[in-house]
Amino acid sequence: MFFNTVYPTFTVFLAVVLAAVFTMVLMPGFIKFLHAHLIGQQVRDDGPETHLVKQGTPTMGGLIMLVGMTLAVLLLAKPDAESGLIMLAVLLTAALGFIDDYTKVAKKRSLGLTPTMKLVGQFVISSAFCLAAVNMLGIEPIITIPFVCSIDLGVLTTTIGGVSIPWLYVIFVDLLLMGMSNATNLTDGLDGLAAGTVMVVMLVMAAIAFRCGNLDAAIIAAAMAGSCIGFLWYNSYPADIFMGDTGSLALGTCLACIAVVTNTEVLSLVIGGLFVVEALSVMIQVLHFKRTHKRLFLMAPLHHHFEKKGWSEVKVVIRFWIVSGTLAALGFAIFFAQSLGM
Repeated sequence: MFFNTVYPTFTVFLAVVLAAVFTMVLMPGFIKFLHAHLIGQQVRDDGPETHLVKQGTPTMGGLIMLVGMTLAVLLLAKPDAESGLIMLAVLLTAALGFIDDYTKVAKKRSLGLTPTMKLVGQFVISSAFCLAAVNMLGIEPIITIPFVCSIDLGVLTTTIGGVSIPWLYVIFVDLLLMGMSNATNLTDGLDGLAAGTVMVVMLVMAAIAFRCGNLDAAIIAAAMAGSCIGFLWYNSYPADIFMGDTGSLALGTCLACIAVVTNTEVLSLVIGGLFVVEALSVMIQVLHFKRTHKRLFLMAPLHHHFEKKGWSEVKVVIRFWIVSGTLAALGFAIFFAQSLGM
């Protein structure tokens, strides 16, 4: 549209509104369809007892979130290599999550694809995205630690058939995309938790992308935030629908992809710090249990630990939103201060 370049700020805000409206309008029909076909969530047997009532709640709401986001992006973003590459990575990850969700529903169990199958799929997507970003978008294989230094991860680069492969950077991006995708997935354990925290994070990433002059990336981030807003209308406690792996895996991938194209890979670990903490809580729990045969947390991921301590689900979600918002604001402050040369 003409205001994409003439009114860029308006375009970014419009992306939020359109994605939210599309998601809110399409979701009720999808929920009815899922109810009619008895497609619902399979709850973990070892989870909090209060979650047993959620058995059978419609899932895979991430499909409509991605539809709402995609429609907004198609209407507002330029059909160029950057927007196409980010959206392709996000939608491929969503497809992987959909296969996982469908497997759970079809087999009536809480576990879908095996961890190995899921990781292999994520590895292929993240590696392909990294190579395309370097060779098609001209992304430099350099990571920046704000106010500290920049590290050139392109020192070990091989060129095969005209394709540059910066091995260290590819490994780094693989860890970032796969890690953030799975961390966001782990965060999606309470009504409104993942959607609310990702909404805040993506609004900050939209501001960063806009500041960097990456308008298409800003529109994508804003559209993702908007789809989270629309989804929250139906996912707030008590949830009418869950996003499933279809949504949660794609949300984390979107965050990491925008971090790559804006050279804020390290900073994204602060902005999305809540997701990092959630993932670390699981890793620490597993390692501690293997060494001592005792649990460090009452239950992992961390949000379940606080549930076990007696916090209500709503209290956990709201407090985690506050923590996520604080970390996202801190990350933006660091980015802005560095951009001003402070």
